[in-house]
Amino acid sequence: MTITLTLSPDLEAKLQDKALQQGKEINQVITELLTTLLEWETEDTKEAIKGIQQGLTDFELGNYRSFDDFSEEQYGKYNL
Repeated sequence: MTITLTLSPDLEAKLQDKALQQGKEINQVITELLTTLLEWETEDTKEAIKGIQQGLTDFELGNYRSFDDFSEEQYGKYNL
């Protein structure tokens, strides 16, 4: 598949430099970067959903504390 992108001169130069440093074609570098970004985004989303689900489960089980208790702990912990 062919996709045409308009890049700023600065971004194009950075990609060219990266390709040159790695001894690769710029298309390969861009493909690798996009693949890594999409994989990271997918994993990050999964972890966020898992954390939210855990928080909801904890709340349903009564495993929570008041904001005042949390705030007091943070002020003491970080000398705020």
